[in-house]
Amino acid sequence: MSTTPPDTRSTRVDTLLRGATAGAYARTVRRVVDDVASRFAAVTQPWSGASRRELTELVDGVDLDGPGIGTDDALHETADLYASHTVWFHDPGYAAHLNCPVAIPAVGAEAMLAAINTSVDTYDQSTVATLMERRLVGWTTARIGFAAGDGVFTSGGTQSNLHALLAARERALTGPDGARLTGAARAERQGRLRILATAASHFSVAKSAMILGLADDAVVPVGTDADGRMDPAALTAALAATARTGGVAMAVVATAGTTDRGTIDPLARITERCDEADVWLHVDAAYGGGLLVSPTRRHLLAGIERARSVTVDFHKTFFQPVSASAVLVRDPADLARTAWHADYLNPVEDSAEINQVDRSLQTTRRFDALKLWTTLRAIGPDGIGAMLDAVCDLAAAVHADLSDDPELQLVCGTDLSTVIFRYQPDGVTDAEADALVPAVRRVLFDSGRAGVAKTVVDGRPCLKLTLLNPEVTLDDVRRVLTLVRDAAHGILAGRELADLTAPPCRDVHPHLQRTSEGEPR
Repeated sequence: MSTTPPDTRSTRVDTLLRGATAGAYARTVRRVVDDVASRFAAVTQPWSGASRRELTELVDGVDLDGPGIGTDDALHETADLYASHTVWFHDPGYAAHLNCPVAIPAVGAEAMLAAINTSVDTYDQSTVATLMERRLVGWTTARIGFAAGDGVFTSGGTQSNLHALLAARERALTGPDGARLTGAARAERQGRLRILATAASHFSVAKSAMILGLADDAVVPVGTDADGRMDPAALTAALAATARTGGVAMAVVATAGTTDRGTIDPLARITERCDEADVWLHVDAAYGGGLLVSPTRRHLLAGIERARSVTVDFHKTFFQPVSASAVLVRDPADLARTAWHADYLNPVEDSAEINQVDRSLQTTRRFDALKLWTTLRAIGPDGIGAMLDAVCDLAAAVHADLSDDPELQLVCGTDLSTVIFRYQPDGVTDAEADALVPAVRRVLFDSGRAGVAKTVVDGRPCLKLTLLNPEVTLDDVRRVLTLVRDAAHGILAGRELADLTAPPCRDVHPHLQRTSEGEPR
């Protein structure tokens, strides 16, 4: 085997973005943009419908250890693999998860920040970018109603929830003298910490409890009303039971936009219970955070200003590219509890420097705030809010449309933009309707023609639409629901034939011509 090191100079010189390659960068990005734009314009269904076997063969067929093929060929090959088989969230047939079409100004900002490659962990790496993010944090906390709040951008709602609960844990593990508990006292108290949340809270709450080293039974379920919203009376009872059994209520997690139903817990009444018990209230508004700029629905978040911390996902109802989220706190001291210092990064003696790594769980961190900044400047907060209102109005219209549908049965209401339903006309049993949910979803997904989600509500499997495209019309949704009906009809018909002891034979099939001898052709 040769021991001569490979000559990478030509590849390195041609590939790295710098002054000398600025022209090549412009040409490359222009070709990529033109290709992606043409694909957007040509989309006719949410995705290609290729099987996992077909996609695996395509992926495994690429030689990642071979010699380089050059930038143009590599991008062309990548587009044929990725863009040809991606899921297009802008297509009217996509209505599955909390994915949105993205604002064009944000996409432009994404290109800018990716090329410049700022890391906003320390001020000396980011300068004005840090100041812009700090301004946006202040803008968001003001929209929430925090008079002097703080926060930091994160990778998504899971990280935002984890960070908020970490801050809540550190507050709960602070002694009467204000010092951080250590040793046996800390371990003993940490074992008694409890998080109170409903069954509809995001799975990241339970995951955070595990990451934070809490007990296996640390997440205490709180009862809900018939619509799946946290019941304040049940919260009061759960807080009392926690104290009675020796637990310490570390935090209550309320949800402003549950993933399934899109409902909002009664925040004002919950804050009253938390204030009375002196318990940290975290509001997970990953989904419903866009209501902060809604011209007509901001009142649904009444009481959020009294929370201790809030999660907002801008890459959901602010129509930003992934990723863009933030954790916001009412009291800046709460984030300070989670700070960590390193001599090579953010030494204590430089505490006057604006180093956001003091606030963040991440060190290297993208300047994702630039996307929201640019969108706000392009269309204003009312423009974003109007788009959210449009999808909420659409969901209300779909609910009205299905209110007396003979086949598709609404399961529950929503405060935001979800529609949960089952295919169950007269004569279809509960068990048959249960079995249809994954089957219908799979048929639609495998065809590539529509994307719907499935979930479980009150023990029953359901189909779910999550409407986050303000350009989609009621007729577009009706077409998706027609596909649902057609798939269900076909599945039921197939099962009926399979169950027959004597299925129809070819010699009696009405569409087959007979020969003179009576045999089917």
